[in-house]
Amino acid sequence: MRAESDRVVGGRYRLTDDRQPSAAGEPLDAVDLRDGTPVRLEPLELPEVLAPDLYGSESPGPGRWLDPAEVLAAATAAIDGCPEHPRLQQAFAALAEEGVLWCAVERPAAVGLPARLAGGALPPYRVAELAADLARALRAVHRAGRVHGKVLAQTVLLCEDGAALLGGHASGAAEETLARTLGGPDGRRWVPVRAELVGPRAERWAPELLAAPGPVAEPGQPADCWALGVLLYRLLTGRGPFPEHTPAALFAAVRAGGPEGTADCGPLRPLVDRLLDPDPAARLTAEEAVLVLAELLANAPEPYPEERPAEEPLPVPRPAGRLVRWRRGAAEAVPSEHARHARHRPSTLLPVLLVVGVLTATLLALTAIVWLAG
Repeated sequence: MRAESDRVVGGRYRLTDDRQPSAAGEPLDAVDLRDGTPVRLEPLELPEVLAPDLYGSESPGPGRWLDPAEVLAAATAAIDGCPEHPRLQQAFAALAEEGVLWCAVERPAAVGLPARLAGGALPPYRVAELAADLARALRAVHRAGRVHGKVLAQTVLLCEDGAALLGGHASGAAEETLARTLGGPDGRRWVPVRAELVGPRAERWAPELLAAPGPVAEPGQPADCWALGVLLYRLLTGRGPFPEHTPAALFAAVRAGGPEGTADCGPLRPLVDRLLDPDPAARLTAEEAVLVLAELLANAPEPYPEERPAEEPLPVPRPAGRLVRWRRGAAEAVPSEHARHARHRPSTLLPVLLVVGVLTATLLALTAIVWLAG
């Protein structure tokens, strides 16, 4: 897969990123040549297949890439059907070129959630803030009658104001279509093929997907809520709720029931437990998760914890200048720099008082002289 900087993809997007596309589909920075808009290109590598009669020969011909028509159509439909929402990353277009499907998405001023996770677990109420953003984004997708299909730390961005932005909708649809296409008409190879594409990530493997794999075994809206629960567990504890070193270990743990150790999720434990319910019919919906999180944040303790990493933006920027801290219960505040300087500044009122005093004394003396003189 070639991705040199300055390469133009699809005659429209010029790559400005020197990195090579990875198997995990790490996005690459690019610029739209039509209007100069900065974008990110999310790659999905298509497999090579043998074409026996490609050149009219009975022997297998040279390798070629899988026909991208079906996968491209799925990505385009996801882009067209995705609702507009402030917490959903906008996708612009999908195109296929030289065995790679590219999804062009917006490139906001933001950092990826995995970079924040590298520092360990997040405070619970910070996680609740992010969860509220993600739940509202999923609610918008579900109200539009669609499934997101790719709720992962890798598809979440943290914007400058601290809010979360959920992406990956179009590339997720393309991956699911590719898995069904390669899984065969009877679906027997669907699980191993999909595992090869999406990896052993618990967010992508809701229990209902492992119960009866087949041609219709594809994620639904409850699987999105399962993915949200897994992601929240990961943010709160710094680890996944199930073993993920191999697909077999993950599948066995998911089939065995819900995860253990949700006590580490603190005040979000009831929410995580309900999102990770093995029964999709009993699982919390995105609509319900929005309400639960709104109540949780309304009752959050104050003040907001000050221990925040320097690289993470604050929800509200602090004003410039020195902060003045107030002592609780004290009669007066710790004086500011301005107050301390004002304390030693010469007063302009004293000369005025002296002049007034002298004039008053003079007037009184003249009055006394006139009175004594009769």
